[in-house]
Amino acid sequence: MIAERTNSSAGVNVLFTSVGRRVELLRSFREAYQTLGISGRIVAVDIDPLAPALRLADTTYLVPRLDDPGYIPSLLTILERERPAVVFPLIDPDIPVLAAHRRELEATGARLAVVSPKASAIAADKWHTCEFFRGLGLTVAASWLPGELDPAKADYPLFIKPRGGSASQETFKVKNPRQLEFFCEYVTDPIVQEYLPGPEITNDVICDLDGKVLSVVSRQRIRVRGGEVTVGMTVFDPAIAEACVRIAGALPAVGPVTVQCMMKDTRDRGPVPVFTEINARLGGGLPLGISAGANSPLWLLAAVADMPVEIPPLGSYRRGVYLSRFDQSLFLTEAEREQMASHRV
Repeated sequence: MIAERTNSSAGVNVLFTSVGRRVELLRSFREAYQTLGISGRIVAVDIDPLAPALRLADTTYLVPRLDDPGYIPSLLTILERERPAVVFPLIDPDIPVLAAHRRELEATGARLAVVSPKASAIAADKWHTCEFFRGLGLTVAASWLPGELDPAKADYPLFIKPRGGSASQETFKVKNPRQLEFFCEYVTDPIVQEYLPGPEITNDVICDLDGKVLSVVSRQRIRVRGGEVTVGMTVFDPAIAEACVRIAGALPAVGPVTVQCMMKDTRDRGPVPVFTEINARLGGGLPLGISAGANSPLWLLAAVADMPVEIPPLGSYRRGVYLSRFDQSLFLTEAEREQMASHRV
């Protein structure tokens, strides 16, 4: 067995917060239900009735924004009504909110695939993430806070981003002192780092709700749009996989997390991974790992259903599998849009 939770004969329901565009993910969970031969419903919530992934769920709800005082009461109502076995957050801002309200949310019987508030703070703040990696003895990018770096003496190019950023928003390559001075004012609460040209490796670290690492899939991001990979390829580096297992244990992880690193050429050791970020949730490029043989939705669903499944050894997925994404449209009539918009809590 890979889990200790047993659900009732009514089925194993799962709930996803902020589903947005995660159509492929919900389809993968749908297939996992069919493969395991178990019943259950996919419940999805979002703030936008036109969020594409809502069309893939069995039950949908519109909720207030995360910063609205009504968000947690609305989510509690949904949990009481739908009785999901597990809740998966799908965007970074969800995580600290859910972590802060774990006790009352899990009192409904659901388990949150959400790290602790302390781990959430580490993942949410790029400066704290850097310190966390350094404490594990991992290689990190040279980093500075505003005021710690003299623009006239800095070694360019540099890279600047918000300490609390997400989805690659407000991230810039800095080429000279003038740009550094400008972006330090423009970017919200920035961190400045050495520029690492890559390649960039994203690692899907699939853990169960007790923190056991089930799989680590590394994928090189070849093209990215809006912070999400559009072209990628599975790769494998044993040093990266070992580091990801250590990171998951040190957080500690509760459910899936995503670890990012950049490869850097060095004179004495050749290419080495430089660890940069943690997203304590299911990654947007997860379908690539599924295609390569790491069927994480099936393993996660089996875990919450208390079903035994065979999980291959770490690193046994196929290398050199490419992802090439394209846009697909879903269509609603005005009546259907209004119906979706009426599912407010």
